[in-house]
Amino acid sequence: MIRRLPRGGAGVITITAALLTLTALPAGAAVPGASAPPGQRSPGGSSGGYSALTVRGGETQPVFSRADAVTQTVDIETTADSDRDGVRDRVQMRIMRPKETDTAGLKVPVIVEPSPYWAGGNPVTNHPVDIDDARARAFAAPQRDLAAVFSGYYDNYFLPRGYAVAHLDSIGTGGSTGCPTSGDRAEQAGAKAAVDWLNGRARGWAPDGTPVRADWSTGNVGMIGQSYNGTLPNMAAATGVPGLKAIVPVAAISSWYDYYRANGGVVAPGGFQGEDLDVLAKYVLTRENPEVCAKVIEEIEATQDRETGDYGEVWAARDYVGQARKVRAAVMVVHGVNDWNVKVKNSVQWWNALKEAGVPRKLWLHQGDHATPFRWRLEEWLRQTHRWFDRYLYGIRNGIEREPRVDVQQADGTWETARDWPVPGTTTVPLSLNAGPSGQPGRLGLLPRHGATQSFTDEGKTRTAEQLLANEDAADPGRLAYLTRPLPAPLRVNGTPKITLRASLDGRSPYLTALLVDYGTAARPTGRRTDTGERVCYGQGVPGDDGCTTRQALETATAPFKIITRGWLDARNRRDPARTEPISPGRTYTFRWDFEPTDYTVESGHRLGVIVLSTDYDYTLRYPAGTKVTVEPGVSRVLLPLARGDRKALR
Repeated sequence: MIRRLPRGGAGVITITAALLTLTALPAGAAVPGASAPPGQRSPGGSSGGYSALTVRGGETQPVFSRADAVTQTVDIETTADSDRDGVRDRVQMRIMRPKETDTAGLKVPVIVEPSPYWAGGNPVTNHPVDIDDARARAFAAPQRDLAAVFSGYYDNYFLPRGYAVAHLDSIGTGGSTGCPTSGDRAEQAGAKAAVDWLNGRARGWAPDGTPVRADWSTGNVGMIGQSYNGTLPNMAAATGVPGLKAIVPVAAISSWYDYYRANGGVVAPGGFQGEDLDVLAKYVLTRENPEVCAKVIEEIEATQDRETGDYGEVWAARDYVGQARKVRAAVMVVHGVNDWNVKVKNSVQWWNALKEAGVPRKLWLHQGDHATPFRWRLEEWLRQTHRWFDRYLYGIRNGIEREPRVDVQQADGTWETARDWPVPGTTTVPLSLNAGPSGQPGRLGLLPRHGATQSFTDEGKTRTAEQLLANEDAADPGRLAYLTRPLPAPLRVNGTPKITLRASLDGRSPYLTALLVDYGTAARPTGRRTDTGERVCYGQGVPGDDGCTTRQALETATAPFKIITRGWLDARNRRDPARTEPISPGRTYTFRWDFEPTDYTVESGHRLGVIVLSTDYDYTLRYPAGTKVTVEPGVSRVLLPLARGDRKALR
């Protein structure tokens, strides 16, 4: 079944090419000084006609022709010289825009998707993660799902509504020069250069070497993308570049340290054990003459430090959170709570920093994994992103900034809105890790109960976290478990849980891992999606691209437990992620670290559990088994951000 989306309500205004810039234009208002150019207006944009920008119900309308769009390619000069050849790097941008920008002097804003993936990727080998093991060897990284990185709807949907759309090759990839450097200042300069050229501040050349300017651009630029394609908009915004008015980073990185490290530990993105900055740079190195980047990537490998995981200069150069006060763009942050590739911390810490900086912002948290909700919440996704760009790139007063700031999807698939996140009224509740009867799991309780120390021996090199947390009521020598009683009411955890552990370690592994687990058989979202078979058309089609998509639904799976969130610490970094300090075997320390942020409701009748491990097979480095971890119960505790009134479920 194919269903077309409706166009919208009444109240139309028409803006012609005479209007070069728009600021704070209310829906339905008259446009001072605008006059229709000679010739017949053609809503379909047929040859010989002229389409003028039309706004109805606070939204730009699809009056321009995708089929008649003009395209151009431009090589843009950056301020970086990442390949050290004495010539400034250039980034290549491919642009599609309404024909009226050539034939009628129309000026339009631009929506850019920057990416290192437009030219594909290379076979790469990840780093070994088994320490001191003769079997440890590098292995081939799985190919990234490039189709999921760019959904390809911007031209069908936004161009007919009066936008140019563009694909930008980040430095060292595709048609660009320079070397990929996995998020440092040179890559920032590449993303920024596109905005500068669209505002007349950077030089650009056509493929034949002819200088070219963006005379058709209003100078108002938006950026959107998922994963690395969403990280580059964050990077550009963090420079404070004038003209970048709005971005929509989806599952994007705000600090590369929190992508490849955690609290002093070397921690992999989910599904890519052993990947690191250098591996990713090799993967996306698709420029001509890639051999010129060999030394640059060798230096990244030499300085990224896969032994201690300490925060240092390499990571500071790839950390945008501290640059949030420079951001001039309105930011719509989107992330899946089941995303273990780019973990949720990357979006939440960016959201918090933008709040402190007073940046206009919105937040979507959904139940998917490393994905965009475009295909399972299509209509609302298009409505909000469309109004977001209309508001900040065209200045249309459509009220999007006055709508609820936060959209959160619950496990049953329903959505709720809030004015902030964590939801107002959330409070931090400490639960003590109390010892249980001999051979039984410990208890999570509001009151501490001191008891004898408890120990486990690290087996994480041979058993996954999921294997170690199963059979929660049985003793397991490879972990410690602490559970609540069955909950009398639902318990919503929303925010960033933390743990304080009084413990000693004796052995090779410096890792401590904590898992927050929902125990109780139920059908829960896995984060994966399936196609429903329903075809939905959202934009103008052209041969080979019908402007339609197949709607998806989120998968669920029935299981006896679900890991809500997890957190890691290198015990040698107990004071500072930037400083490794030795651990004295058998000596008790106080360790504190955070879990990944989450928004999750534990249903009544289920039990909430905290599982303490050492090695996390799928994420941390794997030291030889045998490290003994001894925990002092009672004084150890987990700090849970609970929604208003949910504390009663713990009594």
